[in-house]
Amino acid sequence: MGDTYDVVIIGGGPVGLGLAVELGQAGISVLLVERHATPVRVPKGQNLTQRTMEHFQAWDAEAALRNARTIPREYGIGGLTAYGTLLGEYRYDWLARERVREYYRTDNERLPQYCTEQVLRDRVTALPSVVTALGCTAQAVSQEEGGVRIRYRDSAGTEHAATAQYLVGCDGSRSLIRHEAQITETRSDHDRTMALIVFRSDGLNQLLERFPGKSFYNVLTPELEGYWMFLGRVDLDGNWFFHAPVPDSARTEAFDFAGYLHRAVGAEFDVAIEYTGFWDLRFAQADAYRAGRIFLAGDAAHSHPPYGGYGINTGLEDARNLGWKLAAVLHGWGGAHLLDSYHAERHPVFESTARDFIEKSIREDSRFLARYSPARDQYAFETEWRNRGTGAKAEVESFAPHYAGSPIVFGPDGAVCSAVGAHSFAARPGHHLAPRAMSNGSAAPDIARAGLTLLALDAAADDVAAFETAANARRVPLAVLHDTFDDGREAYGARLVLVRPDGFVAWAGDRLDTSASAIIARVTGQDGLETTAACAIRC
Repeated sequence: MGDTYDVVIIGGGPVGLGLAVELGQAGISVLLVERHATPVRVPKGQNLTQRTMEHFQAWDAEAALRNARTIPREYGIGGLTAYGTLLGEYRYDWLARERVREYYRTDNERLPQYCTEQVLRDRVTALPSVVTALGCTAQAVSQEEGGVRIRYRDSAGTEHAATAQYLVGCDGSRSLIRHEAQITETRSDHDRTMALIVFRSDGLNQLLERFPGKSFYNVLTPELEGYWMFLGRVDLDGNWFFHAPVPDSARTEAFDFAGYLHRAVGAEFDVAIEYTGFWDLRFAQADAYRAGRIFLAGDAAHSHPPYGGYGINTGLEDARNLGWKLAAVLHGWGGAHLLDSYHAERHPVFESTARDFIEKSIREDSRFLARYSPARDQYAFETEWRNRGTGAKAEVESFAPHYAGSPIVFGPDGAVCSAVGAHSFAARPGHHLAPRAMSNGSAAPDIARAGLTLLALDAAADDVAAFETAANARRVPLAVLHDTFDDGREAYGARLVLVRPDGFVAWAGDRLDTSASAIIARVTGQDGLETTAACAIRC
């Protein structure tokens, strides 16, 4: 029969670990099964946005993560884009995410994924309701009435079994859980073989001293038709990684990786290669993020080329979104429709991320390289190059994932869930709540982890009481934060703001224009909402 848990998580990368922390902090019993006994030391998933760092704040792990950084804080997560070669004449700053800093509670961060994983592993060990099975591999999953059964094997070959009410597959792009749940996926293949090279070079450190404060660099060349050659620092001690398209015939023992690096940088330098790996460049998304009691998150649900630092941040947002909903259902205040909203919100957001940012960037780079060349028309090239530098900054400002079309928020008619948005201090249903200083001296409202939060900013007492009565009747934890509607808080544009545990606005208004009970019911999935499939059309 095996042990019984509330939730089993398969896959202990950053997404699975983040979900385990989210659930463990809520007192949910969790079994986390991860095949690697220690984090794999391949640098990837390095750029963590301000929004992701809000998760680490909520998980009481922000300080530990910042202490684990391998590059000084002043480097941030900024980089540059160059034309032809890295040391060539043309370049502009790229991924300037500090431009949207004021809309989030904390700064961004950059460190190798294996460092992030270790911080989360340490945090998990402090949560008594989370059990970890490290060095163990999932073998089979089956759904039964009222639960899920999992079989897994430890490093000694011993078989184990466990049951749970829910199971979440965070086991990567080749997910066993997705296969076992018979969830199909849609792929968009770009017919490119990519290589990842991890190497040491002191000479490259010296060459790039001319670009202080930069952590990574991507190079555009006409022959690659919009696909990047991407170079990143692991630390300041001469450790680097590089990924770029290579010929399909490339193999570790035969391809001139050092020569390829020299060509990308535009100079020769010492290269000591420590790791090479290959993968097919493609986008993939599960057609459903839920099958009964089984859910998918992170790369098991969606994967894409490592362009723009979207991957790990998207996966950690999955964990935060699904985590509070599972906890709400298991604690009895989440309704029958709440878990359906996970797919309804997260599926269209990744679809938009892939289409409107990553694939759009590749297409636009390809068109630019085909049309402009300093050798053919230097003036036209330089004019467009300057315009691209401005556009790179604007892209950061328009990447603002939201759930305005979600069935559990009160967004405007016709709204859709998307990654394309606009940062604002206004409290808009379905959007992330930006920080505003509170009268008690805190820099932002203290959002409750274990329920809903109602900001009452000089709000009518009878409206606040109606929310409290409705939440109590439906057994929904509700924290009320009273403050004034001035000193910057008027920027929220509403005297009443109902906020979810993940920091997204569910409802906002100056006065109650409908039943408080109906609002609470919808936000917690307790009312008769439309199906996920119907919402997927609207979202």
